[in-house]
Amino acid sequence: MGRPKEFDVDEAVDAATQAFRDRGYEATSTQDLCDATGLCRSSIYHTFGSKRELFERSLTRYTERQTGELVDLLHADTPVPERLRALFDAIITAGSDGCFTVSSVVELAGRDDELTACALRGMSSLRGELRCAIEAGQAAGEIRTGSSPDELADFVQATIAGLQVMARGGVADTAMRHAANVALAAM
Repeated sequence: MGRPKEFDVDEAVDAATQAFRDRGYEATSTQDLCDATGLCRSSIYHTFGSKRELFERSLTRYTERQTGELVDLLHADTPVPERLRALFDAIITAGSDGCFTVSSVVELAGRDDELTACALRGMSSLRGELRCAIEAGQAAGEIRTGSSPDELADFVQATIAGLQVMARGGVADTAMRHAANVALAAM
């Protein structure tokens, strides 16, 4: 019988997530993961199977948590434009950490279809929630553009991704707020 785990798996995944966020998938070595989690190589491989499996688990956990937080903002009991403003503000406030999901799509697209699909699932989930909020905003007369809810959801999602890339690149909050203001004015 094997020795019982003497560490919290979720804490290890969270620590690995930060390492992957800081360096990206390809640049994060197994030693980086050992340093981040405090685990030895054998514990990492025994628990998670491989660096790739740990990355996928980290990405899934991050995406579920991050998407949940953004969805909560979209479910607020305020006019839809205010909900979208809160969503943009949350992204801008997150700062230079950027978004692990967006960074993963940028890094892995065209090189690892399965991991890219994992990242895109979270983005797709958020897009569905955006579409529902926008449709409600149009029905309430809060969003007056003639564009369809699908078109606007894609536009808002592109704006979110752009803000996240800007944040990751260290662009000033002022510039990101300008972009968010223009996006809101377009609706």
